[in-house]
Amino acid sequence: MVRFVVLLFIFITALHALSDKEVLKRANGFMKTSKKSNQFRAYNDYKNLYLRALMSDNNKLKLSALQGIVQSGEKLHIDISQYSDELSSLSPKSVYKTPKSKANKTTQKKLKVKSTHKLKSIRWKEDRIVMSFDKKLRNNQINYFKLYDSNTKQYKYVFDIHASMLTRSQNLRKDGIDKIKIAQFNTNTLRLVIQNRYKLSISFKKDKNSLVVHIKKIKKSKYIAPTPHGITPKSVKRNKVIVIDAGHGGKDPGAVGYKKYREKVVVLQIAQELKRVLSSRGYKVHMTRDSDKFVKLRNRTRFANKKKADLFISIHANAVGKKIAQKVHGIECYFLAKSRSSRAKKVAASENRADLSDMGFYGKDTFLSTLNSHNIVAANKLAIDLQRGALGSLKKSFKNVKDAGVREGPFWVLVGAQMPAVLVEVGFITNPKEAKRLVNRKYQKSMALGLANGVERYFRNN
Repeated sequence: MVRFVVLLFIFITALHALSDKEVLKRANGFMKTSKKSNQFRAYNDYKNLYLRALMSDNNKLKLSALQGIVQSGEKLHIDISQYSDELSSLSPKSVYKTPKSKANKTTQKKLKVKSTHKLKSIRWKEDRIVMSFDKKLRNNQINYFKLYDSNTKQYKYVFDIHASMLTRSQNLRKDGIDKIKIAQFNTNTLRLVIQNRYKLSISFKKDKNSLVVHIKKIKKSKYIAPTPHGITPKSVKRNKVIVIDAGHGGKDPGAVGYKKYREKVVVLQIAQELKRVLSSRGYKVHMTRDSDKFVKLRNRTRFANKKKADLFISIHANAVGKKIAQKVHGIECYFLAKSRSSRAKKVAASENRADLSDMGFYGKDTFLSTLNSHNIVAANKLAIDLQRGALGSLKKSFKNVKDAGVREGPFWVLVGAQMPAVLVEVGFITNPKEAKRLVNRKYQKSMALGLANGVERYFRNN
């Protein structure tokens, strides 16, 4: 007990050696660099500031700390879902209200901007906001996050950009959007806030010296995906239950690939995005894990059976040895069966390792081939639809997306499922090009959208 008190005293003393502003300034400085070591330092500083905010009940500091934790955690591929949820739940009123007092107006006039990048113009171009700067922006200068104010029932989409304005704050107008405001949030940060009573679909990209923000209005919370070309529309009942399984987790990292990207992190992000899309379309969706925790393979289908799921979709990332990592890439879908392919057996052996290391191959092969035979045909159809959906979505935005095929395989995670069950290998985390795509949010969203379209196609045709 004495030792604990001493350690706590040392920790608190060290924590308060610098002021909040100094620590925040240091963390923001670390985030501007591309070095992983500095980004880890920034992450730790933001975590310390978060603790300070809790101890002092400082909501403004808490908001800054959470924004930093989320931004640095995403770059380091750390599970920051808990902090992201807390950030989304914070009431943004104190942040977005424009000060009205004379004192505050005077303070704003005296604001000295230190940012090296300056906003030259902002304009509408069809359904896009185009912000032009005097220099090319770097990735770490842009921080985007979403908030929801339950009191006013308003969605807020926020861009914090390390830059300054040449003009005063201004409001933009666009039919169908409640409010768009851009202002200098602090000496280093330019803030764009898009506010609306209904959800919006927001995406953005850098184009030379410009930041282009694409805004798409979603009038209804539930929407139906466009019918694929050549298919006659049929009604799709969305009173279905779907269980999404993010592979590996916790002590089991799965495959560790290019630049040490971890399978468990990538597949969880794609699984969460898939859940979001399917839920928005009216399906009831459950996840076997929604954080970085270990779940035994046999417990995953047990969970699906308990939820009386109509479909079970397990998300994984593939891997090969370094010698052939540059050559091997592509997307595959597997359904449970006694495989005749040596390739499928190798993939299954890798994914089965977490629970089946104590069983001989003959035992695995015999056991797997006797289960779930009544769902094999349905699972095969589902795998085809998921593969087709993923490829169709990805090829719209990415080049050289390879179709590695639909295969049967002896996957332990699919055993015991009382519904059509499929394992999706979303790409090879060992292939440099594909690994970079797998950690790219645009790629993850496109993959999830394609898989969701595959689910729709399956239910429409079956």
